[in-house]
Amino acid sequence: MAANEESAPPAEPAGSTAVADRPTEDAQLLTPWVTIVWDDPVNLMTYVTHVFVTYFHYDKPKAQRLMMQVHVDGKAVVSSGSREEMERDVSAMHDYGLWATLDKADA
Repeated sequence: MAANEESAPPAEPAGSTAVADRPTEDAQLLTPWVTIVWDDPVNLMTYVTHVFVTYFHYDKPKAQRLMMQVHVDGKAVVSSGSREEMERDVSAMHDYGLWATLDKADA
């Protein structure tokens, strides 16, 4: 290229790059999570009620209502909160011998 010629501007890429936005940490903290207890063939209904009263400090009628939901529907949401809180609750349910998982709450 001669010294008196103007240089062309740098070429732009032909395509564009998609960038996925990550959820902010605040958004992740605000996403509600739930603990789900599942029906199992081992634990007695009175024991499941006892666990709900003992661990969650639910009154007996609420604990029995949740236990019946587990028994009839096969599962029940027994608590909600942050992911860390639900991980703790699921671990506690496992320690009591119940089947439990955590999931994001329905929006």
